[in-house]
Amino acid sequence: MTGTAVITLVHGRAAHLRTQHEALRRSTLEPDDYIVVAIDDPFPGRWDPPGRPRPHVVPVAASTEGLPLAKARNLGARCAIARGADVLVFLDVDCLPDPGLVAAYATASRCPRTKDHLLCGPVAYLPPPPPGGYELDTVAGLAEPHPGRPAPDPGEVLVDPGGHRLFWSLSFAVGSETWSSLDGFDETYVGYGAEDTDFGQRAASQGVALAWVGGARSYHQHHPVSDPPVEHLDDIVRNATYFHQTWGFWPMGGWLDEFTNLGLIEKRKGRYVRLKTTK
Repeated sequence: MTGTAVITLVHGRAAHLRTQHEALRRSTLEPDDYIVVAIDDPFPGRWDPPGRPRPHVVPVAASTEGLPLAKARNLGARCAIARGADVLVFLDVDCLPDPGLVAAYATASRCPRTKDHLLCGPVAYLPPPPPGGYELDTVAGLAEPHPGRPAPDPGEVLVDPGGHRLFWSLSFAVGSETWSSLDGFDETYVGYGAEDTDFGQRAASQGVALAWVGGARSYHQHHPVSDPPVEHLDDIVRNATYFHQTWGFWPMGGWLDEFTNLGLIEKRKGRYVRLKTTK
């Protein structure tokens, strides 16, 4: 069997999920499956949106250490493959797909030149929505793709064999055979940070090239964030330490530097240590 599955994770972002579904309904190529992995979130299980694609909800429990993002993505992929997908499109619940995203990823995933590649599409960050929410007809004109990553024009695919450190999990696609060869995400990573950087490094280590798919554009819905993300400090330090032990360099270096400057962590004997803080 062949088919294209969109896989998204959700934890408490019902409004974002509804808007993503509405955007998917506008796709020039309708996805064959829509896997919604609900992490300790009861809403998707009782959600009955109008029209296609119909969501197939997969529940997963949260860990005491944080959201098991790597585990949830693996679960979503296994479910999609079992249901007949040969193209896996991972899209964060915050991201609104351009009408051409599904078709662009599906085409690149089945093209002889790029079918074995890790495929990434440009992501643009939207400003806060107006009172009535985003107008899907106009979101493409509200923001430019992230300046730190390649953004080919629609219809273009840029093969970037050495760009794996730029891989991110907001929006990407991979063929089911390549996914299986990479064995998914490393589930040792729990909570925020580094599991996608690790996945990119494993792809590089196995000779899986990365390609940027210009037509697979998405638009990141605005939501409040902290900079640096202090609420994820313990996750970031734990995951960064494991990544360093695996690959020999530190991910998320900017945040680690900022936490150090804030007196929240310090480096001792080559490791970051959480400091006690007083109010």
